[in-house]
Amino acid sequence: MNASKSASARTLKSDLKRVAAHKVKASEYKELPEITDDMLKRGVVKRAGRPVATNPRRQVTIRLPESVLEHWKESGPGWQTRMADLLTKRAPA
Repeated sequence: MNASKSASARTLKSDLKRVAAHKVKASEYKELPEITDDMLKRGVVKRAGRPVATNPRRQVTIRLPESVLEHWKESGPGWQTRMADLLTKRAPA
């Protein structure tokens, strides 16, 4: 789903007002299973998101001639990565 677009009731195919207005009754709790120690032992914690980078990037400010910047931008998407790769190859060891 696109983050810039909000979800609508039509796309969710759900009556959100009815769901939000529902009050849980005590009798509905009987439908839920009791959590046992065995269930908790089987549980696995998973970390979401991107993996931690081995060589993380750091934001810097650099002044470049406009013509140089335009040349890189004209090379298409991924120009910043290509620039970083070229600088990495030229960096002293």
